[in-house]
Amino acid sequence: MTHLPVLQGKVIIRALALLGYKESRQRGSHIRLDCPGRKSVTVPNHIVGRGLLRKILRDARITVEEFNELLK
Repeated sequence: MTHLPVLQGKVIIRALALLGYKESRQRGSHIRLDCPGRKSVTVPNHIVGRGLLRKILRDARITVEEFNELLK
């Protein structure tokens, strides 16, 4: 099993943008990302722990391995 890093929200948003997610709105420190044909995800604009990152990836329907490839 591949481990997840602790990341800033902006890094996660940049990685999801490679999959076609675009920022649709923001309220406070939470940014909503939309992608046609996929579920919308909300990413906080601060440090994101491993548990929340796993939930974001599950909502985006991508695996940990796919996400780690996007970070490279």
